[in-house]
Amino acid sequence: MAQAPDLSVQALFNVRGKTALVTGGGTGIGKTIASALVQNGAKVYIAARNESQLKETTAELNARGPGTVQYIVANLSNKAGVDALISALSALESSHKLHILVNNSGATWGAPLDNVPEQKGWDNVMAVNLKSVFYLTVGLLPWLASDSTALDPGRVINISSVAGYSPHAEGLMSAKGNGTFSYNVSKAALNHLTSVLAVKLAPQLITVNAICPGMFPTKMTAFAYKNVGEDALTARQPTGRFGMPSDIAGVALFLSSPASAHVTGGHIIVDGGCTLSSQGIAPQSRL
Repeated sequence: MAQAPDLSVQALFNVRGKTALVTGGGTGIGKTIASALVQNGAKVYIAARNESQLKETTAELNARGPGTVQYIVANLSNKAGVDALISALSALESSHKLHILVNNSGATWGAPLDNVPEQKGWDNVMAVNLKSVFYLTVGLLPWLASDSTALDPGRVINISSVAGYSPHAEGLMSAKGNGTFSYNVSKAALNHLTSVLAVKLAPQLITVNAICPGMFPTKMTAFAYKNVGEDALTARQPTGRFGMPSDIAGVALFLSSPASAHVTGGHIIVDGGCTLSSQGIAPQSRL
């Protein structure tokens, strides 16, 4: 008789001993994901521009353990910055093996429709949110494939947003008269890039999935919290609350672990049902 599979939580969600890179890992959602991996025994590299935040997060997470953290100062606004990050990672990780890549670095810009600056409003947003994801993933393919198997594939997790599903660029996340036009478009494109890479990389035994958060208290949503107010924002949430670190951590651990070994090309919305509940119902047609 064949031995029954181990379906315990400890086996299904095991990331102990795995090596991960989390971009934008010094704060917000990136820090949450790095923390979840470290607390479950992974070796994590975090990368971002702000060294002081990276140092603070590294010290905090190393003190918590049982996994470990090292940081790399990186600017992912162009391919040269991506290449520099890979070079720095090579110097620190002599095995050249990476089990989990979390593409979390992001940028946004708000402006009136007729006055969106080209470089900061479009070029930088698309470079950080989309182009860097492509070049970093492609540049690390040999690392991700080195230990991958059908039962334990390499993992790419792209942090997208529910904004990628919304045609409304003007709202809570920008000042009156302004819109986050390029941000919404970049996240929609990231969702599609996730699907494209999932198909392309499946034969190399690498899964590619996206997490699409809704309203979480982060630097990216600070404008809404400050100017709209917590009570008004809560009133828009079907579950009566915002996203918490555990919400993101749970999905990230799922996508990093044996539990999701057969899941690729997924776009997982984590917003408590807000996106679906905000969709209007078309009026009944008259024949």
